[in-house]
Amino acid sequence: MSDTQKITLAKGLNMGLRRAMEDDPKVLLMGEDVGKLGGVFRITDGLQKDFGEDRVIDSPLAESGIVGTAVGLALRGYRPVVEIQFDGFVYPAYDQIVCQVAKMTFRSQGKSKMPMVIRIPFGGGIGAVEHHSESPEAQFAHTPGLKVVACSNPVDGYWMIQQAIACDDPVVFLEPKRQYHADKAELDDTATPEPLFTSRVVRRGSDVTVLAYGPTVKTALKVAEAAAGEGKSVEVIDLRTLSPLDMAPVYESVRRTGRAVITHEAHVNLGMGAEVSARITEECFYSLEAPVLRVGAFDTPYPPSRIEEDYLPDLDRVLDAVDRSLEY
Repeated sequence: MSDTQKITLAKGLNMGLRRAMEDDPKVLLMGEDVGKLGGVFRITDGLQKDFGEDRVIDSPLAESGIVGTAVGLALRGYRPVVEIQFDGFVYPAYDQIVCQVAKMTFRSQGKSKMPMVIRIPFGGGIGAVEHHSESPEAQFAHTPGLKVVACSNPVDGYWMIQQAIACDDPVVFLEPKRQYHADKAELDDTATPEPLFTSRVVRRGSDVTVLAYGPTVKTALKVAEAAAGEGKSVEVIDLRTLSPLDMAPVYESVRRTGRAVITHEAHVNLGMGAEVSARITEECFYSLEAPVLRVGAFDTPYPPSRIEEDYLPDLDRVLDAVDRSLEY
């Protein structure tokens, strides 16, 4: 492989999984259709052919069984990477994740590690049916014992999946499914990646800070472009890690801009934006020129796909929040 190449998020994840499997024979993949088919989004394409059916395992349609089996494997020294085919399918495994995966290390007073990655394609925008477009991240971030991260671009996908697999704690790894095959980015596989549990400023600005993660990072960058055309300078931060949150870059930014808007596809009520805005208010109160504003989905179940674009936060809704913040 050359030092640099243009890749999609799907390709970056596939390459990252491949490299992790090459580097450590204890890494194995499990999930519905991850083997011969290569996953419904083709993230694991070609891996079973190259690593065999003992390391890339086509599981039954039983999410609780997939995660429960991975618990046993992790306890025996393996590093299982399980795929939940769609976000809405994770709930049969929720008991295993919250009651076993998250608690095992604490329960054993640190004697039993739980090096497991739970890959979940999340978010909407693909015209899917019910249970295929959920954003359940706050439910996992609220659970002590779990790490929760969300990649937003191909390069992060490549590095973050490897870092998550190398972590001795269980990691819920959220992948914005609408971005799998959308955009390409230049990957230098000889570069030194940033640490996994860090947020990043992806566009500098001076008037207002927009915080996003996963699929809404692209939206936030479009908002910054549109705002620049109106003479407004928007700083964009990709949170990347949801548990633990890396707030230091956020505080530094908000103390400069005095304003913050956070956007995510999940419902606004008790979403990640609530925790982030509370922390900003606690730490940056005397720097704020306006209340922290949140832009997300409405408090209804995910709608039929023909109206999902009205349901999801888009450029207009986030830009409106930026304008409202600047009006204070």
